[in-house]
Amino acid sequence: MTPDQLFQLFIAGLTIGSIYALIALGFVVIHNVTGVINLAQGEFAMLGALIAITLTSETPLFNRAFTVSWNLPLVVGIVLATLLVMGVGALVYLIVIRAARTDSVIIQIIITIGIAIALRGIALIIWGTDPYRLPEFSEGPPIHIGGAVLTRQDLWVIGSALALFILLYLFFQRTFIGASLRACSVNRTAARLMGINVPHMMLLAFVLSAGIGALAGIVIAPKTFMGYDTGTYLGLKGFVAAIVIGGLSDERGAIIGGLLLGILEILAAGLISSGYKDAIAFLVLVVVLLVQTTGILRRGTRREAAGV
Repeated sequence: MTPDQLFQLFIAGLTIGSIYALIALGFVVIHNVTGVINLAQGEFAMLGALIAITLTSETPLFNRAFTVSWNLPLVVGIVLATLLVMGVGALVYLIVIRAARTDSVIIQIIITIGIAIALRGIALIIWGTDPYRLPEFSEGPPIHIGGAVLTRQDLWVIGSALALFILLYLFFQRTFIGASLRACSVNRTAARLMGINVPHMMLLAFVLSAGIGALAGIVIAPKTFMGYDTGTYLGLKGFVAAIVIGGLSDERGAIIGGLLLGILEILAAGLISSGYKDAIAFLVLVVVLLVQTTGILRRGTRREAAGV
């Protein structure tokens, strides 16, 4: 294989890895503040994409019983879809997670699995089994960098991920609300004593995480068909990315883990066989868990017990 072909694989891996990193970041935001491992995170991405598609193009719904043609501008559709999914995230926390009031990690995981199944079922009823796709955000010929070829949407994916990472860093490091969220992630009891409304911060974490997931699903929708079950695939890859490097507790690890996983998958598909692409994620997960259960960047770190 030539260097140009390797570079092409690297660029492709960087693109898909950016999506995994966004999904992983959603896992980390929720887990840091609430202690909940939200296995429905991938469904937020699926909902964001399907809602954006419905708002911006002609879409058959409810087993093709009728078709909606809102045809909103793409930017408006993206904003509305993100806000709607953030509302879903808020409802998930208020109606399900908070109402459960359990410290058991196992029960919390089972609850989020149930949420994921419910969201997939709702999506199946509304959109059916048909695959959907958004148009590319900007038209134009591919861009050549060295021997690699990038589509315009590749640049949107990588650029959107980079912009969101920067905005989240500034939010957590430079704003009072971000500092309050970080305080809850370190010690919720101490945060309460300092006057921070911890339940509100937990609600905000779910809303923020749902928004991140929705944006991830939207930016990848022009590159791949989205369906009611796409969230399962994205959620599993995002979970692996979040736990491999950061142990579900480090935002930097979520980003690095997502990019690394995407690059490894594409290299495995290009150098070995496309049949090994999906197996790579779980092979990496097993290896890391056998060596270090808290993630490469979180060796020896102890956190407050999970629970809401």
